Amino acid sequence: MLSPERLALPDYEYLAQRHVLTYMEDAVCQLLENREDISQYGIARFFTEYFNSVCQGTHILFREFSFIQATPHNRASFLRAFWRCFRTVGKNGDLLTMREYHCLLQLLCPDFPLELTQKAARIVLMDDAMDCLMSFSDFLFAFQIQFYYSEFLDSVAAIYQDLLSGKNPNTVIVPTSSSGQHRQRPVLGDAGMLDGVEASLFYQRLENLCDRHKYSCPPPALVKEILSNVQRLTFYGFLVALSKHHGINQALGALPDKGDLMHDPAMDEELERLLVQVPGLVNSITATSEASCLPSRTPPRVGSPWKPLHRSRKLDAESDGSTEETDESET
Repeated sequence: MLSPERLALPDYEYLAQRHVLTYMEDAVCQLLENREDISQYGIARFFTEYFNSVCQGTHILFREFSFIQATPHNRASFLRAFWRCFRTVGKNGDLLTMREYHCLLQLLCPDFPLELTQKAARIVLMDDAMDCLMSFSDFLFAFQIQFYYSEFLDSVAAIYQDLLSGKNPNTVIVPTSSSGQHRQRPVLGDAGMLDGVEASLFYQRLENLCDRHKYSCPPPALVKEILSNVQRLTFYGFLVALSKHHGINQALGALPDKGDLMHDPAMDEELERLLVQVPGLVNSITATSEASCLPSRTPPRVGSPWKPLHRSRKLDAESDGSTEETDESET
């Protein structure tokens, strides 16, 4: 049965909204690159497994960053994969630095840009040094906002700076020592960060921005709710509010609520099933944990881009296992 959303949209709009062409092009590219291997079991089976992996969210494993950020579904899938693979960091109560979280991200996406990790860490750390330790949950929810809404947040940063410098003729200029400076992200030491901007003016500008970023911004009603509760706010104060807002996390739909962040019964059951099937693996993991040996953080080697489609669940489990060893050894 077709959904009400599907019935309300013409075919071409629905396909564009779901980025079907992006996945078709990617599938064809993989088919051409691996046609000799794929010919052994058939093109129809390849396309079936490819789009099954897209639906399951495993298609982004070990792919290049340009593909991971290509669609909202890819971004949500990457967030979910990062949570499921490395939630043992939070389970064990380990605190990691920004660089260490970036190493974990690179295990799933080898060319993941450091700049995005730094921006996410800044939401958590504010004016603390970038080498300070962060909990898994704090980093994860900040990273979710920064990664999923990255283009929107860059535009928000520009709007915030415009309000500080008085570029908008309809706004009241906030007298700060930083009003003449222009940066992509405000500097935390500036007086402008202490004073912030008027929330109502900020919302007026963001309302127009949300109309232009229909598929890559938080729900406007929730943005309004955040800004209506304060008279003034800073840029990073706004980002912190976004990262901690329960409704925005639900609307995005990639991560569970904070209280359920460490629970994933389906993944635990699958992991146990896989461990039992591999002779000697459980004993090997136990022995390694007792010896407190640091494992290598080298990303799993993938022979060709389409192979994760067949091994996605196993690779998820392997990521869980490698992280668990790291956490126990570092504790």
